[in-house]
Amino acid sequence: MAVIHFIFILITSHSFKCFAQQWIDTGDMINARVDHVATVLKDGKVLVTGGTNDRILADAEIYDPSTGRWKSTENMFYPRQCHAVSLLTDGKVLVSGGVSPAFLNTSELYDSDTGTWTITGQMNNPRFFHTSTLLKSGKVLIVGGKTDIGVDVNTAELYDPKTGMWTMTGHMNQARSYHTASILLNGKVLITGGYTFAPLDSAELYDPVTETWTTARSMDYARSEHAAVVLTNGKVIVTGGYGYGYVKTAELYTSETDTWATTNPMNILRTHHTASALSNGNVLVTGGYYNTEGLRSAEVYDLSTDTWITIDSMNHGRFRHQASVLLNGTILITGGFNGGSLSSAELYSSS
Repeated sequence: MAVIHFIFILITSHSFKCFAQQWIDTGDMINARVDHVATVLKDGKVLVTGGTNDRILADAEIYDPSTGRWKSTENMFYPRQCHAVSLLTDGKVLVSGGVSPAFLNTSELYDSDTGTWTITGQMNNPRFFHTSTLLKSGKVLIVGGKTDIGVDVNTAELYDPKTGMWTMTGHMNQARSYHTASILLNGKVLITGGYTFAPLDSAELYDPVTETWTTARSMDYARSEHAAVVLTNGKVIVTGGYGYGYVKTAELYTSETDTWATTNPMNILRTHHTASALSNGNVLVTGGYYNTEGLRSAEVYDLSTDTWITIDSMNHGRFRHQASVLLNGTILITGGFNGGSLSSAELYSSS
């Protein structure tokens, strides 16, 4: 397949920057899937777990960047979608919760060295649309989500890989699902937005040392189904989502001052999109949903100029997909939905 390079030039009053981008279709996944999770393993391969197409999947498969091909690995013990995943410090993968179609409190571990799954401790609460964050201690923080249709929770719990056990930790101040969790440079975890009866503008901080929650300054915009990325300067950029309508706004959180600053908006309204940190410090936003359509559009946030640059569109429109930053800085986009569950995967690289 021929590779086409697209050059975009941003000219400002001070300087110009050149961005060369390319989207390349890579091997299709074995199973079409949406609401799955993709995890970059310690060897650089990518593990994709669960999701749904015409059924909820227990299937897992591995992408090898050196060949661009997928292969099956052992199935999980439980079919699950809308689950959460963390890569542990020992290289194992912790999968928690989800829908099966029952609401799950089960968790299991994938060992990439053996290609096998083992059951580990059960969470104290079933949950889906929650977040899973690896802390600097090696423990995993699970936050919020839903325990039933329409029932959002403020509970949080910790998984200890040394014991395989879950323990409750302090409750958030606000129940929420469809939120984001970002680990800050100081080790605290920033939770933003989400949904409970309505989209939220609230944010809060978890301190792993004291296991306590404190209310952070609220965002300028209520949003759920948004995306958040920690920048190289330590700030967190929050993009898009659904508030009281589709959102293209973006804002920056500074932890030292507990303040939000609205930055330039994206070019496209979008929710259920992905945002990924690039090796040059910029942020790639892909796809999403707007006006009954899965979007092909992609754009890059330039940290140095605080501007958004529209780049070449993906080869496939998609939302509720996954974006994985490979060890070489390339972004792997997998699956999602656009009139049906997708098996397609594509690669983005920039220079």
